[in-house]
Amino acid sequence: MFGYYLDLARRSLRRTPVLTGLMVLAIGLGIGASMTMLTVLHVMTDDPMPGRSAQLYTPHLDPLPIGFKGMDIAGDAASNLTWPDAMALLKAHRAVRQAAMAGGDLLVRPSRTGAQPFYADGRYTTADFFAMFGVPFERGQGWSAAEDDARAHVVVLSDTLSRKLLGGVDVVGRMVRLGGHDFRVVGVTADWQPSPMFYVDASARRYSDGDKFFLPLSTAVDLKLDVNGNFNGWGEDHADTRMVSPTTTWLQFWVQLDTPAQVAGYRQFLIDYSAQQKALGRFQRPPTNAKLYGLMAWLAHENLVPNDLRLQLWLALGFLFVCMLNIVALLLAKFLRRSGEISVRRALGARRRDIFMQLGVESAVIGVAGGASGLLIAQLGLWSIRQRPDDYAHLAQMDVPMLLGTLALAIAASLLAGLLPAWRACRVMPALQLKAQ
Repeated sequence: MFGYYLDLARRSLRRTPVLTGLMVLAIGLGIGASMTMLTVLHVMTDDPMPGRSAQLYTPHLDPLPIGFKGMDIAGDAASNLTWPDAMALLKAHRAVRQAAMAGGDLLVRPSRTGAQPFYADGRYTTADFFAMFGVPFERGQGWSAAEDDARAHVVVLSDTLSRKLLGGVDVVGRMVRLGGHDFRVVGVTADWQPSPMFYVDASARRYSDGDKFFLPLSTAVDLKLDVNGNFNGWGEDHADTRMVSPTTTWLQFWVQLDTPAQVAGYRQFLIDYSAQQKALGRFQRPPTNAKLYGLMAWLAHENLVPNDLRLQLWLALGFLFVCMLNIVALLLAKFLRRSGEISVRRALGARRRDIFMQLGVESAVIGVAGGASGLLIAQLGLWSIRQRPDDYAHLAQMDVPMLLGTLALAIAASLLAGLLPAWRACRVMPALQLKAQ
């Protein structure tokens, strides 16, 4: 029976090619505009650490003096930690794993003759970073906590930087020169790039290329290597001491907590630590200002999706609604024009639900065609977004779930638009139509 309905739909649509084309174009434009924006939002709000995000948290303290008007503050705790606070949280070992970190931008000098030096972005961090975030290694491994304490001159390279500097073969144990200092390679990671890069400083580009190297944080501080994040200070520290100053925030901090009890315990630990620091005279604000954000809650707090993208999504969905209203009107006109044909079928024994199914299949065929055109329009829209200078633009790619979602939305929209016309056509009185003819 379904094949029979498909044949009837094909015959009906061929009889009105202009009207059919208008309906397919209308639904294609609406679906294409909507799916373009939905795809962008999908890639920007996707979980960057599937399977791990529920155990990852970032603690935030509030060491700032009352009345401080710095850029990081809007009635909330500071975005970053000071060196003394980060070291205190590390030494407390209240989490399963914990890591302090900051971004770096160092001049790399290749050892090959004639190769030009270049700058590379990387991460200064502590030993638990790799295990906590599940960074995949191709060769070697990360450094140990003992090497953190010893301020060892060791480095982990990404596969891309390893191949560029050393050819990518037998690189573990070899020396590379970063920021004017020599470091021994202890590991090579696969090109690892969470999207968004949730662990970086708030001023960093969260959808840009991944880190190309990883250095021990203690070594970076000891050598006073360049940091490419925010230094937010409220004291009178000099440039050569601000990294270890108790009045300068610049470090990001993440912990792994596996159970709700661990989360509650760590949150209380932060409050107790803040109360202790307030009693010592360091903190001035209430201890309850200490925060503990889960990974996805932190991304929501950071409001990564620009407001103009949300506005464009609502405009696209509004355009889809207008397109659906037009399709309702076109289908209503088309189905009512066939009242005579429908009445003959009813007189020959067809039930109302049979007529409804026939017209529903015709609406679905329009939806499939509209979905196909919507996919092409969406791909064109995503291509145009990829030409923009925004750091998230290169992510505007439609994956398999979004492809299937586009077709499903098109069919659902066309069926929804066809409900009223199909119901109205089923209510036609056969006797009146046959008598009129």
